[in-house]
Parts: sequence; C-alpha cells; structure tokens
Amino acid sequence: MRGPHNIIRLIRTGATLERTGAMGVVLDAFEAPPALRAFARALGKPFAWLGYEGDPAMPPATRALTALGPAYIKFGQVLSTRPDVVGEEMAAQLRVLQDKLPPFPRDVALAEVEKELGQPVAEMFDDFSQPIAAASIAQVHKARLVGTGRDVAVKVLRPGIEKAFRKDVDAFYFAAWIIERLAPGARRLRPMDVITHFDGVVRGELDLRLESSAASEFADNTAGDEGFRLPPVIWSLSARRVMTLGWADGVPLGDNAAIDAAGHDRPALAARVLRLFLMHALRDGYFHADMHQGNLKVAPDGDIIAYDFGIMGHIDEYTRRVYAEILFGFIRRDYKRVAEVHFEAGYVPADQDVDEFARALRAVGEPIFGMDASHISMGRLLNYLFEVTERFGMETRTELILLQRTMVVVEGVARSLDPHINIWEVARPVVEDYIKKSIGPRAVGSDLARTARVLARFGPRLPGLVERALIAQATRKEPDPQGWTRWICPASLGALAGGGLVAIIELLL
Repeated sequence: MRGPHNIIRLIRTGATLERTGAMGVVLDAFEAPPALRAFARALGKPFAWLGYEGDPAMPPATRALTALGPAYIKFGQVLSTRPDVVGEEMAAQLRVLQDKLPPFPRDVALAEVEKELGQPVAEMFDDFSQPIAAASIAQVHKARLVGTGRDVAVKVLRPGIEKAFRKDVDAFYFAAWIIERLAPGARRLRPMDVITHFDGVVRGELDLRLESSAASEFADNTAGDEGFRLPPVIWSLSARRVMTLGWADGVPLGDNAAIDAAGHDRPALAARVLRLFLMHALRDGYFHADMHQGNLKVAPDGDIIAYDFGIMGHIDEYTRRVYAEILFGFIRRDYKRVAEVHFEAGYVPADQDVDEFARALRAVGEPIFGMDASHISMGRLLNYLFEVTERFGMETRTELILLQRTMVVVEGVARSLDPHINIWEVARPVVEDYIKKSIGPRAVGSDLARTARVLARFGPRLPGLVERALIAQATRKEPDPQGWTRWICPASLGALAGGGLVAIIELLL
C-alpha cells in the first residue's frame, strides 16, 4: 500500500466507473454505506474525463473492468465466484466477463519461450503459429514438436504482466484499507480478505509451473474416468512463464450445431458433464473450478476434453462428507437430518434450535422439489441454503462458495446441451455411491485401518512416553493428576494428536 500510484490509480478507477455508468451498479452490489458512496463519487465525478470509455456494447460493470485492464478483468472473474460478496446479479454479470485482449506479437512470444526454456525455438518446434487465443494474463499458440510432428499448445505469459499486477493489487489493498475505515459496516464483507484471496489466485496463475502441476494432479485423479481426458503436460517444455500441453482436437462444447453435425449425443454429454463434476468434487476433493463451455471440447470419439487449469477447487475429506450428506438429505427430503449434519459439523452455532433450522430448510427445499424436473437447480438450492445458514449464524466458507458457483456454471453447460435434463436424476447415483463408500460400513473399516497405520508409526515411542510420564509423576512432591502432561515432548504429543487421535475423533463424529 505504498506510493502515490495508488491514489492516482484509484482516481482513474473511479473516473472509469463514473464514465461507463458502473459506479452506481458497483456501489449497490456491495451495499455501500453513505460515507463510502460519497467518497467514491468524490473520487470519480470530478475526474470522469480521465476515465476510460470502454466498449459501450458491454454492461456497465464489465465495460469498466475490461477498459481498466488485465488485473481488473481477472479481479472481476474472481469476484464472480463470490456471490456472497457482490450478490447473485453482479456475480452473474461478471461470469460472462470477456477475458480477451489484443494479443502481443508472435516475435515477443518466441523471445519469451527461448528465454524461459533456454533453447532456440527452432530446436524445439518445427512450427509456431500466430496467437490463437489471448486473455488477460497469457496467450496461446499452436506449435509442432521437432522430430515427432506432434501438435501442442504453448501458453505464454504476457510480458511485464507480473509488474502490472503487483502495481494494481497494491492499489486494491489500499482501496480495501480505505473501505474498512470509511465504512465499518462493510467489514462483514471482509474486503482485505477478498483482496488477499484474489492476490493468492493471481500469484498462482502468474506461475505456470503451478498450473502445470494442477493439470498433472487433475489428470492423475481422473485417469480412469470414462469419456473424459485432459491434454498431457509436456514438462520438458514448461517453465514459470511458459506451459506446453498436448493439442486438444475437438468441437467446442458451446457449439450445439457443430456437436450435432459431428453426430454426438447432446443429452448424454450433458449428463456426463454434470456427473464428472460431482465425481471430481466428492471423490477427489479436487475439481476444475472454471468448467464453462470455453474450457471444454468434445473429441471426435465423443470424449469430453477439459483444459485451462488456472482456477481449481479443493475440498478436504471431512467437508466432502458433510456436503454429500447435505445433498443426500435434500434428495431424500430429510430436512431434519440435513439440519443435524450442519450442527454436527459445527457449521451452525450450537445455541441455535435444530428443529427451527430444519423448518427453515424445508422452506428452501420444498419449493424447488415442486418445480418441473427440467427447472430444478442444485446450484440454486445451494444458494438458498447458504442464505438460510447465514441467518442462523453460519460463517462464509470460501470453498463451498466456489463449489456452488462452479455448480451453477456446470448446470448451465448441461442445460445448454439438454434443456430438459433432470439434475437430481443425474446427481443421485453419484451422491449415493459416494455416501456408501465414505460414510457406510466400508468407510468405517477404511478409517479404522488408516488410524491404525498412523498409530503404528508412533507405536515405538509410546512405551518411552508412558515410562517418562510415570517416573515424572512418581518423583513429584505433590500429587498433580495432570502434571505428567508437561513431561511429554510437545512435538511427540502434537504428532500423536495430529495423527491417530484426530482420526479417531473424526471417525466418532
């Protein structure tokens, strides 16, 4: 939050918001209090002539963010995953934010590739195309590997993008600092936390080694998934600013006419997209969090191909079990069990009334189940669920918000392929299968085996720990029933608690 550039950048930002007509839209989305509105207007109105005009054909918010440049475009995309912060209407607008900028010259990309990979381009590629796609952070070229004739996709970061992002993110932190001081009521939105989250996402996308790693892990997890594949990472031609993947031939999943012309079964594709997402989220706890049509293709053999792994979602095992029980409870319309799961997981404070919460959940579920099957939405259900749990004191859980946002996007993809898809009918077998494997008797045996393995690792140390504790207790002058704990090595105790004991407690819960 240093330097005069922050103030200058904020003035230019306010001026652009004012000039594009986005100022009121953004302030309303954030439910800005009067003091903050006055400050924003003072920052924007007198300097509106300094603002960028943007594309008048775009909605005001997306027009302003696109005009302000790469960091703002990416910020808008990240905010689209946080309807808890900007509201559903604004999040929906930001989801369609165009992430397209003019490409940088091919010669510049070639120089970046040579610099990062340490070899002349001619020794790596027989052919290297003009940019075929250009986004806010990087652009993609089609190339052909020397000797093999194999086609690949080469992603190259924009020159100077790291410096540009650092400058703008610095200004974002400064703006969040001002908001927290001018509008104490806005602290519930945790503006500093939002910027910190954005900063983390961007740092990950500015190091293509991390995206390569994400792609590799995702490929390992999904290797056995029928009808789904990923372009392989070519590690020898990937680095911090360059990533090379196998080329993915196929029809864009958003082009229904081309899909029909290729003879693919669109309802089957719709069901598979939804099933795959739920499998990845529940089974693996690691899912593609940007599964829109632009990142999906249909291969000639009918396989779905996913790419662009800059935004991935992660859910720990315990949260997956809770999430699955909640979904399963809604599918069975067992609202009391859904309420109990929230309390057992500690999502809702214990001082709330479980029966009253169950009745509130029924008010969420029943109207949705009363809809025609083609209109039932799991994403809408989760959105309503979060609204109810917030009223009962549940804190925002970022990983579930990202899951809900991705669920909405995946449902949109599925419905674009098959407007009559029954979301529950497709989801039920995936959720039931996960429930059987992770919560049923088989899961109990698996948890016990894992706990035994953890305890076995510390087994050789247990006799010594007990002996030292007994000796220490015996040599004390005054009885102290709990004094022995002070003699146990803190690291050993922490390791034991963090391994076997925590596993046992989790199992019992």
